[in-house]
Amino acid sequence: MAVFLVLLLNPSTGKPIKVWIHKQIAFSPKIEKVESRQRLTQFDWKLVNASGDVVNFSDFKGKKIVVNFWATWCPPCIAEMPSLQLLYDEFSEDVVFLFITSDDQATVNAFMKEHSYELPVFHSISNPPSTLKSNSLPTTYVIDEDGYIMIDKVGAADWHTSQIRVLLGDDKD
Repeated sequence: MAVFLVLLLNPSTGKPIKVWIHKQIAFSPKIEKVESRQRLTQFDWKLVNASGDVVNFSDFKGKKIVVNFWATWCPPCIAEMPSLQLLYDEFSEDVVFLFITSDDQATVNAFMKEHSYELPVFHSISNPPSTLKSNSLPTTYVIDEDGYIMIDKVGAADWHTSQIRVLLGDDKD
């Protein structure tokens, strides 16, 4: 037990152990009951991507949206990234994905390259809608075309499950 604690507290071995633990306990997130869903009323939120292009969250109104707040140093964030990449690979043409971080761009680029992720990463340049504010990482929201929050998940999750795929693709041909 003492060896495990030493490994866990050591920065070079602790992070991979924490990521592994979070992967083991990540389950499919709970879908909010229709009658319990909050609706976004504010969509004005400016974001900038890695290329420096500015977009407004309001540009995506009327579409399904996945918003993920994450960081490169966050073990639960790292643990759920593979399943988010799979989800993005499958639904990127039909669903808007916004991966929001406050990490500097060089760190993000290195992280994405190291893990071979091809996710649309953004930095916030204005405050997000109050309904989408969280002090925890990771936090993920899945929003339907009418602005209702179908999923509000804090912590790591397995995002590439049949339940989530049906939720995102229920109108696919």
